[in-house]
Amino acid sequence: MSAHTATLLLVEDNEDDVFAMQRALRKAQITLALQVVNDGQKAVDYISGNGQYADRNYYPLPSLVFLDLKLPYLDGFEVLAWIREQSGARDLPVVILTSSGEETDRARASILGVNRYLVKPPEPQQLNVIVKELPAR
Repeated sequence: MSAHTATLLLVEDNEDDVFAMQRALRKAQITLALQVVNDGQKAVDYISGNGQYADRNYYPLPSLVFLDLKLPYLDGFEVLAWIREQSGARDLPVVILTSSGEETDRARASILGVNRYLVKPPEPQQLNVIVKELPAR
């Protein structure tokens, strides 16, 4: 993987949901490189390039983040708020991908600056629309 490869970061702690996302991406014929982290702190470390994620050739800054809400260490809201506070990442497109269809969760995510809010499982056509909306890099 190179730093020039468009990368999708999936922040998900459930292996079944990771598999469902991989399957939806294949069905949608989306060719973005996929990186997966399984907790909120690892998401922060990945995006900031800290610790094991320091080598941007192997862990390039993502072009798009799919973020679960219920995560170990830092929840999805905390990760989203952190992203929006970072000068180098605040414009990073973030899609909440969660099992929660609660209006309070949608509203909170909107206030924090989420780009999209999807309820699991993702549909291939939803993913295609989101990827087509990505700014050119």
